[in-house]
Amino acid sequence: MELTVLYWILVAVMLVGVVGAVVPGIPGPSLILVAILAWCVVTKFAIPILPLGVIFVALILSSVVEWLGTYWGAKQIGASKWSQMGMFAGMTIGFFGLLPALPLGGPIAGILLGGLLGGFVGEFLYRTNLPLSERLRTAGKVTLGIGFGSLIGNLIEVVLAIVAVAVFVWSTWSSVMWT
Repeated sequence: MELTVLYWILVAVMLVGVVGAVVPGIPGPSLILVAILAWCVVTKFAIPILPLGVIFVALILSSVVEWLGTYWGAKQIGASKWSQMGMFAGMTIGFFGLLPALPLGGPIAGILLGGLLGGFVGEFLYRTNLPLSERLRTAGKVTLGIGFGSLIGNLIEVVLAIVAVAVFVWSTWSSVMWT
């Protein structure tokens, strides 16, 4: 009976990890991994090796895909390295800047808005050889590319997180529900 309770607690933790794959500031795939590892330790690795391998591959891919999506979006639109550095700086400043002011939603809003604004400013500063209107248009286009790529990366990350949780439940369900 206690194993069943632990199972449902860990599945709930994994579902929070699925949400974290979308929402910045909440651990995503790493939370799913910790829950699965806790289950493996408690059950002495009673999960079959093939599903476990599929889960780990999905979680590894999900941790890389968001970054690749953002990079792809930036490259497709012709972004410079300055916009990427600006995006990272903006995300960091936004996270810590809005944390004291809005402790619940501030860091999430700061990451999203700071990243886009930082990417815009970085590209704008890089394109000094262009007239002002062209600089603004190029920086705006790059910001949209970064945002779109990040969105695509997040969607793929969520799908992979759901796959990891589904494979875990599928491979462990019968051993938990029938004991």
